[in-house]
Amino acid sequence: MALNIKRCPENPIIWPGKWDWRMSNSYNPAVIYENEKFYLFERAAGSMRPHHCYVGLLESDDGVHFTHLSDKPVLSPEMIGYKYGSVQDPRVVKIGDTYYMTFAFRRFAWNIYPTGLGVPDASQGDFPGFDPSTDKNQTRSGIAISKDKIHWDFFGWATPPELDDRDVILFPEKINGKFALLRRPIGYVDLSTGHSEEHPSIRISYSDDLKNWSEPQVVIQPEYPWEDNRIGGAAPPIRTDLGWLVLYHGVENANPATRRVIYRMGAMILDLEKPEKVIARAPDFIMEPEAYYEKFGAFIPNVIFPTGAVVVNDLLWIYYGCCDTSIGLATVPLNELLDHIIATSP
Repeated sequence: MALNIKRCPENPIIWPGKWDWRMSNSYNPAVIYENEKFYLFERAAGSMRPHHCYVGLLESDDGVHFTHLSDKPVLSPEMIGYKYGSVQDPRVVKIGDTYYMTFAFRRFAWNIYPTGLGVPDASQGDFPGFDPSTDKNQTRSGIAISKDKIHWDFFGWATPPELDDRDVILFPEKINGKFALLRRPIGYVDLSTGHSEEHPSIRISYSDDLKNWSEPQVVIQPEYPWEDNRIGGAAPPIRTDLGWLVLYHGVENANPATRRVIYRMGAMILDLEKPEKVIARAPDFIMEPEAYYEKFGAFIPNVIFPTGAVVVNDLLWIYYGCCDTSIGLATVPLNELLDHIIATSP
């Protein structure tokens, strides 16, 4: 069953430049839609070495042409308490009158050395107070809150410091009175980007206060060849009549010798009241790198990384990072995607 996923003809719609904090990369955005406007939170970096990342805020009337609301980042490593750190991969939801941003965070930024073949080489930077032990600089995930989308306060950590736990994503509403959080713990990651757990899985935790989380339960594990490296959550779940629509990414080892991988997009539907229960899951990816800007980039080739999705006029607008370099947009009729997942699910 073919899906009518359409890439925006103006892709990539956002690219790096303009200010020193976003000169090398703009990618992996969060997106919300309200008051007939699209608000996009970009992950941006000013250089590869060191790769300090920040969160910038843009707005748009049409979802394609964006302008910045501030010439400064709205979330920076300094705001989290670590001057030399890196704020990565924001996802934003609104619950009640409060905006919640989940993000991955590294206390000390890595130096990145793209190879043009696959996963870049990396090294630890030499910063004041830096401990070179691998387990001392894992990617921990945190939560920031805001009332106006522009001014953000660091709320606290959602994951422990000794565990590399990212793709941490809040559901956009409480479930049975509790906050619900998708996550993807993978033990720890070293400079070779190897992980210490054989099958990184998408899991779910619950909390009354956003600080104390239940032990994560497995939602799905890698099952298909295009997921043989790892999987992880993508954009925040979207409530539908059939259940929670969840986009996720799968990574395939295309050439282990050169660490060449392919990032693709998958989709599933979870139960509305018990989202640890999978209603349906498409066995094949629904989108893969095809366009030149998805196959070639400054950071890593062959990557689409969807981190923002909103429903407008019955269309699902999917915003995704392209090769960790720029941002693309694709749309698909929401009901068509849901029907596809149900029809193809084993």
